[in-house]
Amino acid sequence: MNIETIQYLYNKKKIKWSTHCLERMQERDISTDDVGRCILSGEILEEYPDDFPYPSCLLFGYTRHHTVLHTVVGSDHAFLYIITAYYPNNQKFMEDLKTRRKK
Repeated sequence: MNIETIQYLYNKKKIKWSTHCLERMQERDISTDDVGRCILSGEILEEYPDDFPYPSCLLFGYTRHHTVLHTVVGSDHAFLYIITAYYPNNQKFMEDLKTRRKK
């Protein structure tokens, strides 16, 4: 996966949102606009090429209020599947909110 393809699919509105994802976003007070901004301003932190049913990756980006947001997306090259979005914390990530802490 590469960020250009992810952003292209997002801009072309080739997006699929799962009910589960939308429910979690609502619980976390994350809007679809925030996810879009994360994708469009984002960079890939981790790739999961063996994820099922499609390869996925973790994106780092910013919301409209300049808050760091992580979004996990998958793609079959025809659609972008939004898997989840969350605000990262210092328990799982280093101060840069990009580097995962060792377990």
